[in-house]
Amino acid sequence: MNTGVRITAYAAVLAATFGAAYGVGKGVGPVGAPASSRHAAHATQAEAPAAGGGHAGHEEAAQGPAAGGLQISEGGYTLALDTPRIAPGPGEVTFSVKDREGRKVTAFKTEHGKELHFIVASRDLTVYMHLHPVRAQDGTWSTPVDLPAPGAYKVFADFTPDAAGAKGVTLGADLSVPGPYAPAPLPPVEPTTEVDGYQVALAGALDPGQAAELRLTVSKDGKPVTDLEPYLGAYGHLVALRDGDLAYLHVHPNAGGPGPVVSFTATAPSAGTYRLFLDFRHQGTVRTAAFTVQAGGAPAGGGRPAGDGAAAAGGRPAAGQDGHSH
Repeated sequence: MNTGVRITAYAAVLAATFGAAYGVGKGVGPVGAPASSRHAAHATQAEAPAAGGGHAGHEEAAQGPAAGGLQISEGGYTLALDTPRIAPGPGEVTFSVKDREGRKVTAFKTEHGKELHFIVASRDLTVYMHLHPVRAQDGTWSTPVDLPAPGAYKVFADFTPDAAGAKGVTLGADLSVPGPYAPAPLPPVEPTTEVDGYQVALAGALDPGQAAELRLTVSKDGKPVTDLEPYLGAYGHLVALRDGDLAYLHVHPNAGGPGPVVSFTATAPSAGTYRLFLDFRHQGTVRTAAFTVQAGGAPAGGGRPAGDGAAAAGGRPAAGQDGHSH
């Protein structure tokens, strides 16, 4: 079997449903300075499919940058998920990163305070977690996780091997939580959202193939928050995922102070529907603000519309977004 990419039956149906819709991902940078430039089919009440690894079948849009996280193997490295299927509720995910010879990688560069960043998101984009697993001496990573409901999920491992000439890699794999599964519609496109009493306003737009600034302003009780605290070496961390296949793309943070504005520069690879997740820390707690945005007008490939009855993100925190592990 091709070790570069595997197409699961789920992904095949997903691709047919959502076509070339793109999702995007990550930006963390040092405080006060820009970062480097690296980096289901919706069955109603159906059994969630078993995990199958990375996805293919999506040609990169000619006008934009390549999206990451679509492959389980890339650049000679493979994400080996030991627990592709877990029960809902508290549990543990274990995995390793293997090299071309199948050996577990044990040397990673530290970026933004961590050797590896691990993202868990549900396929309907209503559950999001940014976790930091612990690595054993033999190269096995593990992290506690509390998935609230059955369904189809995807995990991303974002890292840079500590090897000569190694570049940043983002690998993705499927994670299944078996049980009755009814995916929620996307929350509607709104310029503001609220989480734990904080209001976050989004200004700017995603343009396919064009770099654009996204400005997120944090306030509380109608007053701007000017004392945001560093989180992973920055005043904000932005992850963006494409609706449909949850592809993960570069998002570059811009220099700035401790609020109320946190600024990022992003380039959408194509028109489509995107889900943005902003992590910010204030008074010792990390919170996540989530937005649904459109790039280039209508969703690409007739992607699923944003709904007004979605449970989780939009007007309130997405499930799991208070579950940051450090």
